[in-house]
Amino acid sequence: MLRVRSGTVEVRFTILYAVVFLLSGAGLLGLSFLLSGGGVSSTVPAGNPPAQGGLAQAQQRIQELADQLAAVHAEQERQLLTGSLVALIVMAVVSLLLGRVLAKRVLRPLRLITGATRRISADSLDRRLAVAGPADEVKDLADTIDELLERLEASFTAQRRFVANASHELRTPLATMRASMDVAVAKPDPAASTVALADRLRTQLDRVDHLLDGFLVLARAQHGTLADAATVDLGDLVGAALRERSADVAGKGLSVTVGVPPGVSAQGSPALLARLVENVVDNAVTHNGDGGWIGITGSASEEETVMVVETGGEVLDQREVDRLAQPFERLGGERTGSSGLGLSIVAAVAAAYGGSLTLLARPEGGLRVSITLPVAKTPVAA
Repeated sequence: MLRVRSGTVEVRFTILYAVVFLLSGAGLLGLSFLLSGGGVSSTVPAGNPPAQGGLAQAQQRIQELADQLAAVHAEQERQLLTGSLVALIVMAVVSLLLGRVLAKRVLRPLRLITGATRRISADSLDRRLAVAGPADEVKDLADTIDELLERLEASFTAQRRFVANASHELRTPLATMRASMDVAVAKPDPAASTVALADRLRTQLDRVDHLLDGFLVLARAQHGTLADAATVDLGDLVGAALRERSADVAGKGLSVTVGVPPGVSAQGSPALLARLVENVVDNAVTHNGDGGWIGITGSASEEETVMVVETGGEVLDQREVDRLAQPFERLGGERTGSSGLGLSIVAAVAAAYGGSLTLLARPEGGLRVSITLPVAKTPVAA
């Protein structure tokens, strides 16, 4: 049975070729039918000649011969029409088959280009299509894609170089400023204003350093090379993140429930996956009210690992929640001391490993953050 995907160029080419073949065959059959209409004849035996003097019998015999000849003509025309209809039906089926074959043949170079282009990712921009053949439209398309890949590779390389240079150039003056403040405060009997100013500047420098670190992690997740892959237990990462924020959890009186079974793991960079979990936990603690609650669950199937972090609170607008995965987006423009990069880093890290981040405003209030990652290929080492 002939099967083609609807709405594709191959379908349109198939229909076009089939219609052309079918019209050509129909025209040929019609022309043959018209030409045969005036030239069909049949020889009918004359039989015994009429008796002499029997004019009436002769005329009757002539009429009988004429009727026989008309009947032969009618039978031949009926047979020719039936054969033409059968041939037209056969031609329609053959036209579809030939159209499909020709369409696949014509589109084969484009399918090869499409498949090769899909296999090229941000980590393999050095690959090229390098289509060989005559200088036709298909080769022009392949060469254009190769030129585009070359420009993309140069752009990604420049961006990675910039990230590496920015990491060094920006952290150096921050460290110098911290050292200068420490020297000023360490002097004998420093002025109270100097100590207060140093404390304020140190707080702001910490925020700048945290923001810079977020930029670097986000750039690495989006455009960097993720070569340090390992199998990481998500339960261990959740425990470490909660211990890091234990003081804030206790200060707000938050109730934390963790339900991540052993063996729920993911494959990836331990540093990036740890940052992913830390950011989700930090978001749940920072944007929670006094006496609130946090629920963390995890599950794993044969295909994917899912971690869900839920918090209570006021009812949120889903349209605003959808924007939280973008850098510097906050609910209602609130300022909580965070950089606004937390969930955008989570989304970038998850996407870098073929996963996803889903944000949902809970109908009863609060936020539900769901992270999906590919399941680890190897078990976690004991």
